[in-house]
Amino acid sequence: ALDVIAEVGEVDAVGITNQRASTIVWDRATGEPIGPGLGWQDLRTVVDCLVLQGDGVRVAPNASATKVGWLLNQNDPDRTRDLCFGTVDSWIAWTLSGGASHVIDASNAAVTGLVDAGATQWDRRVLDAIRIPSSIMPTIVDTAGVCATATALPGAPPIASLVGDQQGSLLGQGCVRPGVAKITFGTGGMLDVVTGTTRPTAASRSDAGCFPIVAWRYQGETVWGLEGAMLSAGTCVEWLRDDLELIKTAEESDAVAASVPDTGDVYFVPAFLGLGTPQWDFGARGGLFGLTRGTTRAHVVRAVLEGIAHRGADLVEAAEADLGGPIQSVHVDGGMSGNATFLQALADACGRPVEVSPEREATTLGAAYLALVAVGAIASIDELADRWHPARIVEPSGNDPRRDRWAQAVSRAAKTIPELSSVDF
Repeated sequence: ALDVIAEVGEVDAVGITNQRASTIVWDRATGEPIGPGLGWQDLRTVVDCLVLQGDGVRVAPNASATKVGWLLNQNDPDRTRDLCFGTVDSWIAWTLSGGASHVIDASNAAVTGLVDAGATQWDRRVLDAIRIPSSIMPTIVDTAGVCATATALPGAPPIASLVGDQQGSLLGQGCVRPGVAKITFGTGGMLDVVTGTTRPTAASRSDAGCFPIVAWRYQGETVWGLEGAMLSAGTCVEWLRDDLELIKTAEESDAVAASVPDTGDVYFVPAFLGLGTPQWDFGARGGLFGLTRGTTRAHVVRAVLEGIAHRGADLVEAAEADLGGPIQSVHVDGGMSGNATFLQALADACGRPVEVSPEREATTLGAAYLALVAVGAIASIDELADRWHPARIVEPSGNDPRRDRWAQAVSRAAKTIPELSSVDF
């Protein structure tokens, strides 16, 4: 931040976006973390979650709740120290404000596993079950709104937005009205779509496998959304590069896949960590089906890209089932949004145009937009829809994506490890 300000001059406002649910606990007096930051993918507390489930408290290991408990058990077992908990947005705001502001926004608070159904206050029942003192919890603030002063930066600009990464991408791609979804294809894949100001009736996962989220909160009004998740996306391309060594770079996957017209009837199920939405089968495992002696390197690479695209279509279909209506437009960002073969496969599998973000990492743009709304430089959040200008639009080619064959491949990859398939959070 200091380097950027030195280059461009003082800024009007600061927006912060972060990887949701990644957890830090620090000493209030010194500002020193009491242990390692635990990323959202850290699953060391799976057993703790299952024990809590037996006691009637349902939290997932990727949420912050049991991560906080683990850090406290390791470093403050008697719960006597004066500490602060926060996700990464909280930590950055605390640091930039010189310890003056201990806050978290609603979009981040809602995925900690520690708030009530309305994401307005901390859930005393869950805090007590994990032995988390209420004194360490941050104040829940609006996603857009001045919540602190960044005294650590030249000019002491206001901190005017805090937003989780997926919600930041949603806003950065102008998906601020119902029926317009975004999918971010990074190491995994996340679909998000706005539903409106009415709180979802289900506080947890739906029958179609999506979750309710707080899309944002502004001037005290909460806008809700739905989220679907695939657990493996870009990691599959890394597998091609680093482990199978079929490609030298991730970018090369595009040209290699495009060198053949199709996969040769080979299907890849990207389930290295199990399947997320809609199945939520942690015991599913990745698979390549339909291999023959004529299968080439290019067929395998193309099958991997098309498998990830099919999973993207699964997310769209699940969200539509939950919404009870169509998703009219799909916007995409993330590292894989630069891969033309993948984008065409996605448009074909979804059966609709795919609009490509001009910014690969749209989440940072969303945080900036929110900060500008908060200080009055942008009139409203709804205006962000009009600021969306895709880098390009990929139309379906008309080729049959063979979704029926894809479904058969998924059924073969399902429940590979039955013991894990029976686990549900």
